[in-house]
Amino acid sequence: MSKIEIACFNPESAVIAFENGADRIELCDGLSEGGTTPGGEVTQELREKINIPIFVMIRPRGGDFTYSEAEFEQMKNDLIQLKSLKVDGFVFGILNENDEVNTEQNKALVKLATPLPCTFHRAFDRAKGLEESLEKVIECGFTTILTSGQKPNVSEGKENLKKLVELSNGRIEILVGGGLRSTNIEEIRTLTHAGYFHSSAITDGGAFANADEVVALKTK
Repeated sequence: MSKIEIACFNPESAVIAFENGADRIELCDGLSEGGTTPGGEVTQELREKINIPIFVMIRPRGGDFTYSEAEFEQMKNDLIQLKSLKVDGFVFGILNENDEVNTEQNKALVKLATPLPCTFHRAFDRAKGLEESLEKVIECGFTTILTSGQKPNVSEGKENLKKLVELSNGRIEILVGGGLRSTNIEEIRTLTHAGYFHSSAITDGGAFANADEVVALKTK
């Protein structure tokens, strides 16, 4: 049975996703920036309301995925604080100046997160080289990669997504996301044979997940 993770930019969205069958929440702030680290109070409040896994984003700002030393320290501190709030995992991804996976910094965060699992987010889609980046992310100790196949969206990246599922060979979960909707999930699932899918389920350009869309994603 395929599973659905819903990206939520506020607790209200997360409750909607939870009540309509989502398997996991990716909790972020910063909708307009594509997701940043949520606040501790928001995270704690949500933890008390829902009992499905909550993975929190660790990203100090929008923009690129190469961070200064001060930003990296902030990421470490945020992760430690949020880990104390009984979350279930973390979502982050760091590249170096050459748009390659920064193994040293990613490994340090994965180690801090232990024993909680970590997802390498769509920084993967900006990284150089499909196969090389996959191997580096696995080497860093991540359990999941969120990706649209290094293309702008899952429909354009579907052949690469299929390839990633084959290349990963069960060593890491390929979480398919980026422009995923109930209208294209069946085609993408059939082609890629992926088992986990990611969507904001926002259908009206607003800030909240659409309950019907969550149900439709889950059903299909």
